[in-house]
Amino acid sequence: MTEPVVRFSGVRKNFGPLAVLAGIDLTVASGRFVGLAGINGAGKTTLIKCLLDFCGLDGGDIRIHGLDHRNPQARRHLAFLPERFMPPYFLTGREFVRFMLRLSHTPYDESAVLAVFEELDLEPAGLDRPVRAYSKGMTQKLGLAACFLSQREFYVLDEPMSGLDPKARARVKSILRRLHTEGRTMLLTSHSLADIEEICDDMLVLHRGTFAFSGAPDVLREYHGGIGLEQAFLKCIEASCDG
Repeated sequence: MTEPVVRFSGVRKNFGPLAVLAGIDLTVASGRFVGLAGINGAGKTTLIKCLLDFCGLDGGDIRIHGLDHRNPQARRHLAFLPERFMPPYFLTGREFVRFMLRLSHTPYDESAVLAVFEELDLEPAGLDRPVRAYSKGMTQKLGLAACFLSQREFYVLDEPMSGLDPKARARVKSILRRLHTEGRTMLLTSHSLADIEEICDDMLVLHRGTFAFSGAPDVLREYHGGIGLEQAFLKCIEASCDG
Protein backbone atom coordinates (compact mmCIF):
# COMPACT_ATOMS: atom_id res chain seq x y z
CA MET A 1 0.00 0.00 0.00
CA THR A 2 1.40 3.41 -1.01
CA GLU A 3 2.19 5.78 1.84
CA PRO A 4 -0.05 8.89 1.67
CA VAL A 5 1.59 12.26 1.15
CA VAL A 6 -0.05 13.61 4.32
CA ARG A 7 -1.70 11.91 7.27
CA PHE A 8 -3.27 13.72 10.24
CA SER A 9 -4.17 11.44 13.15
CA GLY A 10 -6.26 12.88 15.98
CA VAL A 11 -4.68 16.33 15.67
CA ARG A 12 -5.75 18.84 18.30
CA LYS A 13 -4.85 22.51 18.58
CA ASN A 14 -6.18 24.82 21.26
CA PHE A 15 -5.90 28.55 21.74
CA GLY A 16 -6.73 28.98 25.39
CA PRO A 17 -10.13 27.38 26.00
CA LEU A 18 -10.94 27.36 22.27
CA ALA A 19 -10.45 24.05 20.45
CA VAL A 20 -9.59 25.18 16.92
CA LEU A 21 -8.76 21.64 15.76
CA ALA A 22 -10.57 18.96 17.72
CA GLY A 23 -9.21 15.57 16.73
CA ILE A 24 -8.57 16.02 12.99
CA ASP A 25 -8.08 12.87 10.91
CA LEU A 26 -7.02 13.54 7.33
CA THR A 27 -5.30 11.57 4.59
CA VAL A 28 -4.10 13.15 1.33
CA ALA A 29 -3.13 10.55 -1.25
CA SER A 30 -0.48 11.12 -3.88
CA GLY A 31 -1.80 12.89 -6.97
CA ARG A 32 -4.93 14.25 -5.28
CA PHE A 33 -5.93 17.91 -5.15
CA VAL A 34 -7.73 18.66 -1.89
CA GLY A 35 -9.59 21.92 -1.21
CA LEU A 36 -10.13 23.11 2.36
CA ALA A 37 -13.19 25.31 2.90
CA GLY A 38 -14.73 26.95 5.94
CA ILE A 39 -16.00 30.23 7.31
CA ASN A 40 -13.56 32.83 8.63
CA GLY A 41 -11.94 31.58 11.81
CA ALA A 42 -12.77 27.94 11.13
CA GLY A 43 -9.12 26.93 11.51
CA LYS A 44 -8.01 26.44 7.89
CA THR A 45 -4.79 28.41 8.26
CA THR A 46 -4.16 26.87 11.68
CA LEU A 47 -4.39 23.40 10.12
CA ILE A 48 -1.76 24.41 7.55
CA LYS A 49 0.46 25.98 10.23
CA CYS A 50 0.30 22.72 12.17
CA LEU A 51 1.18 20.76 9.04
CA LEU A 52 4.24 22.94 8.42
CA ASP A 53 5.33 22.90 12.09
CA PHE A 54 4.77 26.62 12.46
CA CYS A 55 2.94 25.93 15.70
CA GLY A 56 2.97 23.03 18.13
CA LEU A 57 0.21 20.44 18.48
CA ASP A 58 -1.83 19.86 21.60
CA GLY A 59 -2.39 16.26 20.59
CA GLY A 60 -2.18 13.85 17.72
CA ASP A 61 0.35 13.24 14.99
CA ILE A 62 1.11 14.51 11.47
CA ARG A 63 3.14 12.63 8.89
CA ILE A 64 4.42 13.93 5.55
CA HIS A 65 5.69 11.21 3.23
CA GLY A 66 5.77 8.95 6.28
CA LEU A 67 8.01 11.27 8.31
CA ASP A 68 7.13 13.25 11.41
CA HIS A 69 6.10 16.73 10.27
CA ARG A 70 8.62 18.26 12.69
CA ASN A 71 11.47 16.62 10.77
CA PRO A 72 12.78 19.15 8.18
CA GLN A 73 13.33 16.26 5.76
CA ALA A 74 9.56 15.71 5.70
CA ARG A 75 9.16 19.05 3.94
CA ARG A 76 11.92 18.73 1.34
CA HIS A 77 9.43 17.91 -1.45
CA LEU A 78 6.96 20.63 -0.43
CA ALA A 79 6.32 24.20 -1.63
CA PHE A 80 4.20 26.62 0.40
CA LEU A 81 2.52 29.94 -0.34
CA PRO A 82 1.00 31.71 2.69
CA GLU A 83 -2.25 33.66 2.56
CA ARG A 84 -0.50 36.91 3.48
CA PHE A 85 2.50 36.62 1.20
CA MET A 86 4.95 39.50 1.78
CA PRO A 87 8.37 39.08 0.15
CA PRO A 88 11.27 41.17 1.49
CA TYR A 89 10.56 44.67 0.18
CA PHE A 90 14.22 45.44 -0.57
CA LEU A 91 14.69 42.60 -3.09
CA THR A 92 14.03 42.75 -6.79
CA GLY A 93 11.80 40.11 -8.33
CA ARG A 94 14.83 38.27 -9.73
CA GLU A 95 16.67 38.37 -6.41
CA PHE A 96 13.63 36.95 -4.63
CA VAL A 97 13.15 34.12 -7.13
CA ARG A 98 16.86 33.32 -7.12
CA PHE A 99 16.91 33.22 -3.31
CA MET A 100 13.83 30.98 -3.08
CA LEU A 101 15.23 28.57 -5.66
CA ARG A 102 18.50 28.41 -3.74
CA LEU A 103 16.57 27.49 -0.60
CA SER A 104 14.84 24.68 -2.49
CA HIS A 105 18.14 23.52 -4.06
CA THR A 106 16.78 24.24 -7.53
CA PRO A 107 19.10 25.80 -10.14
CA TYR A 108 18.16 29.26 -11.38
CA ASP A 109 17.26 29.11 -15.07
CA GLU A 110 16.40 32.49 -16.60
CA SER A 111 14.47 30.93 -19.49
CA ALA A 112 12.36 28.84 -17.09
CA VAL A 113 11.69 31.91 -14.95
CA LEU A 114 10.60 33.94 -17.97
CA ALA A 115 8.35 31.09 -19.13
CA VAL A 116 6.54 30.94 -15.78
CA PHE A 117 6.27 34.74 -15.68
CA GLU A 118 4.64 34.60 -19.11
CA GLU A 119 2.25 31.85 -17.98
CA LEU A 120 1.20 34.03 -15.05
CA ASP A 121 0.94 37.17 -17.22
CA LEU A 122 3.67 38.79 -15.13
CA GLU A 123 5.78 41.37 -16.97
CA PRO A 124 9.42 40.23 -17.41
CA ALA A 125 10.45 43.78 -16.45
CA GLY A 126 9.17 42.93 -12.96
CA LEU A 127 12.28 40.83 -12.43
CA ASP A 128 14.36 44.02 -12.22
CA ARG A 129 11.90 46.01 -10.13
CA PRO A 130 11.95 46.04 -6.30
CA VAL A 131 9.02 44.07 -4.93
CA ARG A 132 7.95 47.09 -2.86
CA ALA A 133 6.81 48.59 -6.18
CA TYR A 134 4.61 45.56 -6.98
CA SER A 135 0.83 45.69 -6.80
CA LYS A 136 -1.01 43.12 -4.68
CA GLY A 137 -1.72 41.03 -7.76
CA MET A 138 1.89 41.17 -8.97
CA THR A 139 3.13 40.18 -5.51
CA GLN A 140 0.81 37.17 -5.47
CA LYS A 141 1.98 36.12 -8.93
CA LEU A 142 5.60 36.38 -7.78
CA GLY A 143 4.91 34.02 -4.88
CA LEU A 144 3.12 31.58 -7.16
CA ALA A 145 5.98 31.76 -9.68
CA ALA A 146 8.52 30.87 -6.98
CA CYS A 147 6.38 27.91 -5.89
CA PHE A 148 5.88 26.55 -9.40
CA LEU A 149 9.55 27.02 -10.34
CA SER A 150 10.59 24.88 -7.37
CA GLN A 151 9.07 21.86 -9.17
CA ARG A 152 7.92 20.23 -5.94
CA GLU A 153 5.82 17.10 -5.60
CA PHE A 154 3.47 18.61 -2.99
CA TYR A 155 2.06 22.14 -2.98
CA VAL A 156 0.38 23.80 0.00
CA LEU A 157 -1.36 26.99 -1.10
CA ASP A 158 -3.30 29.18 1.34
CA GLU A 159 -5.79 31.31 -0.67
CA PRO A 160 -3.65 31.24 -3.84
CA MET A 161 -6.10 33.36 -5.87
CA SER A 162 -6.02 36.26 -3.39
CA GLY A 163 -5.69 39.60 -5.17
CA LEU A 164 -5.75 38.12 -8.68
CA ASP A 165 -7.95 39.49 -11.46
CA PRO A 166 -10.07 37.11 -13.60
CA LYS A 167 -7.37 36.80 -16.28
CA ALA A 168 -4.69 35.89 -13.75
CA ARG A 169 -7.03 33.44 -12.00
CA ALA A 170 -7.61 31.67 -15.31
CA ARG A 171 -3.84 31.50 -15.90
CA VAL A 172 -3.20 30.03 -12.44
CA LYS A 173 -5.94 27.43 -12.90
CA SER A 174 -4.37 26.39 -16.19
CA ILE A 175 -1.05 25.80 -14.42
CA LEU A 176 -2.76 23.89 -11.60
CA ARG A 177 -4.51 21.63 -14.10
CA ARG A 178 -1.16 20.88 -15.70
CA LEU A 179 0.37 20.06 -12.31
CA HIS A 180 -2.57 17.75 -11.63
CA THR A 181 -1.97 15.97 -14.94
CA GLU A 182 1.69 15.57 -13.96
CA GLY A 183 0.63 13.75 -10.81
CA ARG A 184 1.52 16.43 -8.27
CA THR A 185 -0.36 16.68 -4.97
CA MET A 186 -2.00 19.81 -3.59
CA LEU A 187 -3.69 21.04 -0.44
CA LEU A 188 -5.23 24.48 -0.85
CA THR A 189 -7.59 26.72 1.04
CA SER A 190 -10.07 28.99 -0.70
CA HIS A 191 -13.10 31.09 0.11
CA SER A 192 -14.18 30.49 -3.50
CA LEU A 193 -16.12 27.24 -3.51
CA ALA A 194 -16.33 27.48 -7.31
CA ASP A 195 -12.53 27.36 -7.48
CA ILE A 196 -12.44 24.29 -5.25
CA GLU A 197 -15.09 22.59 -7.37
CA GLU A 198 -13.19 23.39 -10.57
CA ILE A 199 -9.69 22.51 -9.36
CA CYS A 200 -9.96 19.86 -6.67
CA ASP A 201 -10.76 16.16 -6.50
CA ASP A 202 -11.87 16.37 -2.89
CA MET A 203 -13.35 19.04 -0.65
CA LEU A 204 -13.11 19.33 3.12
CA VAL A 205 -15.46 21.57 5.11
CA LEU A 206 -13.87 22.52 8.40
CA HIS A 207 -16.32 23.70 11.06
CA ARG A 208 -16.13 23.85 14.85
CA GLY A 209 -12.81 22.07 14.90
CA THR A 210 -13.83 19.04 12.86
CA PHE A 211 -14.70 18.13 9.29
CA ALA A 212 -18.38 18.62 8.62
CA PHE A 213 -17.87 17.10 5.15
CA SER A 214 -15.17 15.21 3.29
CA GLY A 215 -15.62 14.07 -0.30
CA ALA A 216 -16.06 15.22 -3.88
CA PRO A 217 -17.78 18.62 -4.25
CA ASP A 218 -20.58 17.14 -6.39
CA VAL A 219 -21.33 14.63 -3.61
CA LEU A 220 -21.97 17.53 -1.22
CA ARG A 221 -24.35 19.12 -3.72
CA GLU A 222 -26.16 15.86 -4.40
CA TYR A 223 -26.51 15.10 -0.69
CA HIS A 224 -28.43 18.35 -0.31
CA GLY A 225 -30.70 17.78 -3.27
CA GLY A 226 -28.56 18.90 -6.19
CA ILE A 227 -28.51 22.56 -5.17
CA GLY A 228 -25.60 24.94 -5.82
CA LEU A 229 -22.37 24.32 -3.96
CA GLU A 230 -22.60 27.49 -1.87
CA GLN A 231 -26.10 26.59 -0.70
CA ALA A 232 -24.96 23.03 0.01
CA PHE A 233 -22.02 24.39 2.01
CA LEU A 234 -24.37 26.53 4.12
CA LYS A 235 -26.66 23.58 4.78
CA CYS A 236 -23.64 21.49 5.71
CA ILE A 237 -22.39 23.86 8.38
CA GLU A 238 -25.93 24.52 9.63
CA ALA A 239 -26.40 20.77 10.07
CA SER A 240 -23.07 20.65 11.90
CA CYS A 241 -24.23 23.42 14.25
CA ASP A 242 -27.52 21.62 14.88
CA GLY A 243 -25.64 18.45 15.63
